[in-house]
Amino acid sequence: MNSYFAGLSKALKDADIFRPCLVLDRDRLDANIALVKQRLAPGLAVRLVDKSLPCLPLLAHIARALGTSRFMTFHPPVTQAVLDAFPEGDLLYGKPMPVGAAKAALTRGGAGWRSRVCWLIDTPERLAEYGALAAALDAELRFAFEVDVGLHRGGFSSPAEIAALTIPKGLRCKGIMAYEAHAPEIPGLFGGQEKALKKASAKAAEFVAALDQDQRRILNIGGSRTALLHGSGVANEVSIGSAFVLPKDFDTPGLDGFQPAAFIATPILKALDPVLPGPAAVSRTLQALGLFPRKGCYLYGGKWMAEPVFPKGMKPNGLVGLSSNQQFMGLPAGANVKPGDYAFLRPTQSEAVLQHFGAIAVFSDGRIVEFWPTLPMG
Repeated sequence: MNSYFAGLSKALKDADIFRPCLVLDRDRLDANIALVKQRLAPGLAVRLVDKSLPCLPLLAHIARALGTSRFMTFHPPVTQAVLDAFPEGDLLYGKPMPVGAAKAALTRGGAGWRSRVCWLIDTPERLAEYGALAAALDAELRFAFEVDVGLHRGGFSSPAEIAALTIPKGLRCKGIMAYEAHAPEIPGLFGGQEKALKKASAKAAEFVAALDQDQRRILNIGGSRTALLHGSGVANEVSIGSAFVLPKDFDTPGLDGFQPAAFIATPILKALDPVLPGPAAVSRTLQALGLFPRKGCYLYGGKWMAEPVFPKGMKPNGLVGLSSNQQFMGLPAGANVKPGDYAFLRPTQSEAVLQHFGAIAVFSDGRIVEFWPTLPMG
């Protein structure tokens, strides 16, 4: 592990990068893509999650490798960028949008919003709102039903609710979106992950049975933690995003063998024997009690959604707290660091974090080979 981060450090120095940045290991990314191809059940397509991979070159790299043009989208400015970048792209919203947001996008954006975006409908009231919007715009709008298969985050809770609906003129149902992110969190006492996934798949099948044959084009289930655990079933696609770069929150059994491919790298500004404000005796006492480190450093930036991974044993200290300007990090007594060295942190999630640093530094074969711009956050 030390040699890996030593290689990243050398590459950053050779590229004259002496500020906080997001490094993407393209070789690890490719290995993760290969695992997805290897483990994906036959008959399932992959829908790439743009909020978790908020970078057009990154999305394009994965889409080419998997031969997919399906995207799950969440935020209109990002949706517009993906529509522009992928003329054949088919976009499904992963959350229901306020009808006002849909109206603004449909009236200000290009034709792709009407022909290639599938909106998400979670209630009869929202179905009526979108029906009124379609009538006002004299447009045909595509949508999928958000269905609850156990997560209980909203959506239709029973197939009977869908069967009882009258779909307004101008709306075309394309299928369902079923998300079962709860499954990995179910304790063994209640059947564990395997039983939860079976129940979710069975429930999704009940919803599909409530649809006409021409309403079953998009039968979406899964997320990064669960997509590769699904076998043959009613679904015809799974959504995957974070798995490709494996942030810390995705260290789950369903992604065993995947490698972290994204790291925050930042220079160490100061290395010192830390002393708290006030009498030095207080610091010595706290150090003797193991409550305050005997060695420490200050980073360029900080307070990220990330966990330190190098130097080994580096960690924040509650007595000093966090800082987005110069974050203090405690170090083991034997740590050998100096100003100008790099510290590395592993993001806990990829969405938002990847967009925090501007262009992503792409690492491959021991060097920084290019920079990939990220998508807008607002």
